[in-house]
Amino acid sequence: MNKIYLVNEVKVMLDSDLAVLYQVSTKRLNEQVKRNLERFPEDFMFRLTGEQWKNLKSQNATSGWGGRRTLPFVFTEQGVAMLSSVLNSSVAINVNIQIIRVFTKMREMLVTHKDLLIQMEEIRKKVTGQDEKTELIFGYLKQFIKEQEKPRTSIGYKTSRD
Repeated sequence: MNKIYLVNEVKVMLDSDLAVLYQVSTKRLNEQVKRNLERFPEDFMFRLTGEQWKNLKSQNATSGWGGRRTLPFVFTEQGVAMLSSVLNSSVAINVNIQIIRVFTKMREMLVTHKDLLIQMEEIRKKVTGQDEKTELIFGYLKQFIKEQEKPRTSIGYKTSRD
């Protein structure tokens, strides 16, 4: 039931869905969030307003998601990643390790691609402005080929047979 919702043009996940994903209770997840609020700025996590919660439930044709007494927290991608560092479950630890590995791999790829991009830019700079020279070389090559196709007169001593 891990669903991604769109709230104010932002993709988010509900605290209750994330609790299932991380194999902890929603109450435990929210306790850890409240203890670590400084780790969750508004672009990582926010609490839905009554209107947003009502709209979200009506969009999903659900009469109600349990007997919640408080409005749910929703988490963006960054908030989901941060959750994995504040929750102390084996699943959360494994998720956190995977996130770190993925970010490390992405950084390595970006560095590699950056080096390639720099090399391509250097080649482009060397080639830029060389069109006239290249055309001149091709012109000489065409002329050379035409010269090779012409019948050649023999050189050297001429005999009576020539």
